[in-house]
Amino acid sequence: MVAGARRLGVLAVALAALAGAGCRQGMYNQAKKRPLARSEFYRDGLASRVPPAGTVARGWLKADRALNTGVGADGKFVSELPDAVTFDRTLLLRGRQRFDVFCSPCHGRQGNGLGMIVQRGFKQPTSFHDDRLRAQPIGYFFDVMTNGFGQMSSYASQVPVADRWAIAAYVRTLQFSRNAPVAELSDADRAALEKAAAPAPAPAPEAHP
Repeated sequence: MVAGARRLGVLAVALAALAGAGCRQGMYNQAKKRPLARSEFYRDGLASRVPPAGTVARGWLKADRALNTGVGADGKFVSELPDAVTFDRTLLLRGRQRFDVFCSPCHGRQGNGLGMIVQRGFKQPTSFHDDRLRAQPIGYFFDVMTNGFGQMSSYASQVPVADRWAIAAYVRTLQFSRNAPVAELSDADRAALEKAAAPAPAPAPEAHP
């Protein structure tokens, strides 16, 4: 009786395998054209059809040019954050965190171009505090992160659009930190600055016995 049950089990498995193979072969052998194969049906001879002009994949429509490229309607880099980006403390904190992860290995946490891999022999990037970069509009930094520049490759696949704007805003903050007009500082900050700039008092002469 045990042997009979075993034979029935083997037979069931075999039938299931044959049924599965039959389904697969039916779909595998159906009439179809493989990608990039030739076709006599269409005039251009291509089996793969070209999407109509202007077709956009679902979820990939980038209607806001400034937001997605850093370039405005005039074809120039935008000088302000796009309307879709809210400038606040949350944005800057996110920008600093992402900057430390993706940018500081080369640019350094202070943006001076002295990151850890530069200290180990990698080519030094220009400091963000250089006059040329301080004069660049904020859209320029977004574009460089998106498309790369020089030895820097594109980070578009690693850093989402929102985070690229957060990083660009934080870069502006780093630049401002070294070039802030004294008149724009708070009373406490001005006092701290004056204290730091004051000469250190001369050491008292040692007493002799």
